[in-house]
Amino acid sequence: MGFILRRLVFYFGAFLVAVVINFILPRAMPGDPITAMLAGGAMLDAQQVANLRETFGFIDAPVYEQFWIYFKSIFSWELGVSTYFYPTPVTEILGMAFGWTLFLTGTATLLAFAFGASLGIVAAWYRGGKFDSIASPLSLVLQATPQLVFGIVILFTFGVNMDLIPISYAYTAGATPEFTWVFIKDVLHHAIAPIFCIFIVQLGGFLVPMRNNMINLLGEDYITMGKAKGLSNIRVMLNYGARNAILPSVTALSMALGFVVGGAMVVEVIFNYPGLGTVLYNAIINRDYQVIQGQLLIMTIFMLSFNFLADVLYVFLDPRLRKGGK
Repeated sequence: MGFILRRLVFYFGAFLVAVVINFILPRAMPGDPITAMLAGGAMLDAQQVANLRETFGFIDAPVYEQFWIYFKSIFSWELGVSTYFYPTPVTEILGMAFGWTLFLTGTATLLAFAFGASLGIVAAWYRGGKFDSIASPLSLVLQATPQLVFGIVILFTFGVNMDLIPISYAYTAGATPEFTWVFIKDVLHHAIAPIFCIFIVQLGGFLVPMRNNMINLLGEDYITMGKAKGLSNIRVMLNYGARNAILPSVTALSMALGFVVGGAMVVEVIFNYPGLGTVLYNAIINRDYQVIQGQLLIMTIFMLSFNFLADVLYVFLDPRLRKGGK
């Protein structure tokens, strides 16, 4: 319990640091969203400009007062109003994109972890064999290949030239979102290509570490003891080897899930998928600081939350932590 409390205090401190950085970054950049909005030649008097600045949180006040207002807005979940989609609230914009990103990158990450960890276990157990000789180098190549390459190749090969997959958005234009099998099939059809792009790159990121961790443990005495007892290879491989080797992979999974809400920006932009990655890209292009701040805040919360979850899982997976060991 003491271990979990210490980690909780640590992550809360990290959250406060992230909040401060998130507050400073847009104010350290040259100009502000209001200047960008008025660049098109809008005719507003000084008072209207001042009111507009106040609406977006750029008030004429000491920095500490501005920070206190921003800090309170975080806990009331009032993230401001988008400058590009004015007067739409930031929470509404991010809320609409959140579900699509969670489905797209969340599904791809969990599939990559399940397949990558499983293949890594098999590759380690039969290290030096044909499967290991093919899977390990191939996974390194896939991991090193940018998602941009897979996205463009899949888009033009199977989408543009062969017309086998949709090349834009999350469902067919004009379709009504509803919980029916027809709409679900349409969503899955649109998601196959972007999910595969994310999955194939992340696969090696789970396979290679799991293989290496597993190999490091196969020479331990308890593995030899398990074999000497006459236990089946499957039982020794999973219960004795994989259970201990998977600990570092849990951390990798938690970090990957923490980045899920950031969206796979490159893939989402290539396939024009309406997720958080596309929202962040458009916000950066249009200098929509409020949306950028809101999304960075959500990414921070998710990253710290999933890392804390990984620490909690460590306590249950590693008996040494429950006994106060290190």
